[in-house]
Amino acid sequence: MVLHPLHKLKEASVEDVLIVTGREHAGDMIELLGSGEEFGVNLTYRIQERASGIAHALGLAKGFARDSRMLVILGDNVFSDTLSEYVRRYEQQPKGAKVLLASVSDPSRFGVPVLSGNRIVGIEEKPKQPKSPYAVAGIYMYDDGLFDIIAGLRPSGRGELEITDVNNAYLADGALTFDVLQGWWTDAGTHASLFAANQFAQNVSYSDWDDFKPSRRTAQ
Repeated sequence: MVLHPLHKLKEASVEDVLIVTGREHAGDMIELLGSGEEFGVNLTYRIQERASGIAHALGLAKGFARDSRMLVILGDNVFSDTLSEYVRRYEQQPKGAKVLLASVSDPSRFGVPVLSGNRIVGIEEKPKQPKSPYAVAGIYMYDDGLFDIIAGLRPSGRGELEITDVNNAYLADGALTFDVLQGWWTDAGTHASLFAANQFAQNVSYSDWDDFKPSRRTAQ
């Protein structure tokens, strides 16, 4: 499924891509993707030695980002929208972050935004009684203030640095905006959603990506 977010980044004119992966998957990832040349992107790899949370993984991008803004896609996200317009809107922000939301049938499984008009006023992690029908999709845009926020985080009860804490820090600074995905979206967090994600990915057309030839490499 890594090919799908890679395609979406390329589609949004992002050509320098950092992949953060665990040690156990690093060899397969490099065997599959190589330098990224055949896909028209430049790939860099970082190893997250243990499961320390999404925010910790983003912290590994500090040297790579070089004070630039970042578009982040979690590897288990599959969706139909092109991200170019959302990125364009984000670039018009003077600072801060943007999150993309997706309408879902089971929001209690996700980080759920609390909305007031066109503003996010809070994000609740896996609430039993969600206050909106949306999930914070695993698609984020951040400025370089991200790394100062990560440096100030404390591990959650499960011992991880949480992405919801990052987004809430931007929210507290009045620097978090959102857009709602208009097309189809799923993650791969359950057996049912994994099946749906695979079915969707198999039917996506990559005809606009001339160098996208997933059959040329097979992970061992």
